[in-house]
Amino acid sequence: MAVTLSHVMAMHAQILKLIVTALFVVPLFLAPAKAQTSETDLLQQLQTAQESDANRLERELALIWDQSGSAAMDLLLKRGREALEAEDNARAVEHLSALTDHAPEFAEGWHARATALYRAGLYGPALDALHKALLLNPNNFNAIFGLGVMLREFGDLERSATAFDRVLELNPHHERAKAAKEQLAVQGLGQTL
Repeated sequence: MAVTLSHVMAMHAQILKLIVTALFVVPLFLAPAKAQTSETDLLQQLQTAQESDANRLERELALIWDQSGSAAMDLLLKRGREALEAEDNARAVEHLSALTDHAPEFAEGWHARATALYRAGLYGPALDALHKALLLNPNNFNAIFGLGVMLREFGDLERSATAFDRVLELNPHHERAKAAKEQLAVQGLGQTL
């Protein structure tokens, strides 16, 4: 049987189709399982991590938490954070409010919006946004830290200390929570006679 160039090309095209199909289909089945376990795994690793590994684990968690599942929503988050960095709180609130309006199940959107509202001096709405963020992601130690800071400013030192303790349970390397706990100790909270 003679093999012609058209037979070879047809076989290569068929093999190429199988390879391309595998490249698209296999990740669809593997990605959800990986995404579901990676946050839990990273949080567990953070519990026992050395100081040198803690920053990497925190960045990996942030990458997971920052994924809304929509390029448009990710862009709103990026623009909101850029406005926060530029100290343009009004613009940050606009972008992040649009984000939470369009993606109400995206916890990091609520967390970022809470930060913008807090910086704009809108404490009630900031607390509400933090509440929503923590309902959606109760392991976000940075959102819990923000709650602790607000509670401390309101004079609720005991609940503030509880929030900082929770941050340190989730992330023993959280430097700002450690410093906040030390400040509360200086103020007399947690000391006995």
